[in-house]
Amino acid sequence: MDQIFADLSVSMTEFKKNPAKVMRSADNRPVAVLSHNKPAFYMLAPELFQALLDELEDKELVQIARQRLATKDDIVYVDIEDI
Repeated sequence: MDQIFADLSVSMTEFKKNPAKVMRSADNRPVAVLSHNKPAFYMLAPELFQALLDELEDKELVQIARQRLATKDDIVYVDIEDI
């Protein structure tokens, strides 16, 4: 059985009848849309989708910072007074 990564779910049939109603009743929470009792896709409010993208971007920036810290040979020391 597939894992569902949402507290709310709806059948594909119900989703097709009125997607806007499903979104309203979700109250900005993610919704798993099921086809044959398996997740077909997830529906997210735009704000939640943007927050997800922001988190992914932050995670990527942390990885870049760690990589740069690992190459200490390239460090350039700067006096704050010179800036």
